[in-house]
Amino acid sequence: MTANIIIQYVGFEVRALGREYFFHVREVLGESREFILTIPNEAFNSHRVRLQDAPDLCSLKLRRELALIASHPAVTRFKVSDSELDEYRFSHSRKTAKR
Repeated sequence: MTANIIIQYVGFEVRALGREYFFHVREVLGESREFILTIPNEAFNSHRVRLQDAPDLCSLKLRRELALIASHPAVTRFKVSDSELDEYRFSHSRKTAKR
C-alpha cells in the first residue's frame, strides 16, 4: 500500500501531554485522510528525541502502520511508543558515530 500513497507532513500542535504531528495521506487515485501521531512531552524533556527529528520519527511510524494494514485503517491516531523512540535514537546515533 505505501508505494501508492503520498504522505505530507502538515505541522504540529503542542498539547498538555505531548506534541501532535499531523499528516495528510493521499492515495494516488483515491481519497485523502488525516493522521495524527503523538509523542509524549516526556520524550523531549528527557532528550530521548530531538524536536527536529520528531516529524521524521512520526513519518516512519506512519509508513510502518500503513504497510501493516492492507485496506483503509480504522485508526487515524497513533502514539509513538518508548520502544520506537529508543529504536529511532539508536539507529540515528549509530549513523552519527560513523562520521
